[in-house]
Amino acid sequence: MDRFDATILSVLAEDGRISITDLAKRIGLSKSPTQARLKRLEEAGVILGYRALLDPVRLGLDHVAFVEVRLSDTRESALMAFNAAVIEVPEIEQAHMIAGNFDYLLKVRTRDMEAYRKFLGETITALPFVSNTSTYVVMEAVKEIMLADIT
Repeated sequence: MDRFDATILSVLAEDGRISITDLAKRIGLSKSPTQARLKRLEEAGVILGYRALLDPVRLGLDHVAFVEVRLSDTRESALMAFNAAVIEVPEIEQAHMIAGNFDYLLKVRTRDMEAYRKFLGETITALPFVSNTSTYVVMEAVKEIMLADIT
């Protein structure tokens, strides 16, 4: 990956709907080499896809909680079952396996505390092998960005 590829990624991270013509102008190449580079980055899996960024607050989903999850079993089959179940739950925005005093850290988004409380009791605790949880409610998001500039 060279500086042109890095610039392509930076521009696309800011504006995924930019035209090839405008992208080529921004990176200083003609249209054909820009298209070829873009295709190569997509085929290599560097660019995973394109999507609209939605404002969760305007969608009424402004309650964010981070949930520590401890499992009763951490054998590979239990981890795989937990992972598969978490992937299917839309309220869980992120799920990370953690090396530490607990097994997973989940980022959960709901409309309010009442909805979160119900979600915790009915969904999170029903996930495979969950033995206990600890919740940390977000008061304010100080920094929340996607990878946008790798140059």
